[in-house]
Amino acid sequence: MFRRSIYKSPAQLRSMVAAGRATASALAEARRLAVAGATGLELDAAAERTITAAGGRSNFQLVPGYRHTLCVSVNDDVVHGIPGERRFQPGDIVSVDGGAEVDGWNGDSAFTIVLPDPSRPEIVAARETLSTVTEHALWHGIATLARATHLNEVGAAIEDYVRGEGEYGILTDYVGHGIGRTMHEEPPVFNYRVDRRGPAVKPGLVVAIEPMLVAGAVDTFVRDDDWTVTTADGADAAHWEHSVAVHAGGIWVLTAPDGGAEGLAPFGVVPTPVD
Repeated sequence: MFRRSIYKSPAQLRSMVAAGRATASALAEARRLAVAGATGLELDAAAERTITAAGGRSNFQLVPGYRHTLCVSVNDDVVHGIPGERRFQPGDIVSVDGGAEVDGWNGDSAFTIVLPDPSRPEIVAARETLSTVTEHALWHGIATLARATHLNEVGAAIEDYVRGEGEYGILTDYVGHGIGRTMHEEPPVFNYRVDRRGPAVKPGLVVAIEPMLVAGAVDTFVRDDDWTVTTADGADAAHWEHSVAVHAGGIWVLTAPDGGAEGLAPFGVVPTPVD
């Protein structure tokens, strides 16, 4: 049986840049519109318009049975939430996940935002901290990838950071993945320590790193829509993700407009564009 290598050629890496850029633009537009009173469907439509304008198409719509450009998960929904007509409320914690395919190559990214609510400062603060810890966990993972010899060092670094920040749960049933010709490829990218080293980190490796943290227990269930993953105890959740390329000159965060420069600066890592 033919198996495609997990490592991309320099030309293939260059081909992935446009998909990452389109993904970043779509999520930036969704983030701009994510305010109290907006709906997931409004964000979804805006993201689709942005991807189409960039010459791509939604890769989420290529998943059998899924009709939307984004997944929008609110409060205790962790991931795979279907955009709907429910209007966001002040204080909601909203996670948005999306991706683009351009010329047969894919990007995938996610962010979490907490909507202001002056009437509930304690809830907003707790949710903002959860989101911030999740985002920082992502950047710890990306910075580790820049220096790692084997992929599973990423998950160990994410877990070590999260454990030092408080009693947050790291989802184990949902992990990151390779990305390229399809949105989900080998290898898996764990967000926690495992007992094997994983594949070598070397030029051509492209992975989507995506920690998902919850404020309570890690037990989840899938809602009746057969997509939305929700915490069993009703605890809040956050999700951050970037697609990252390892190449001969270093690493480049394909789905960050600056290649990850701002997020990596605290770690002393300077991303290098794919050329």
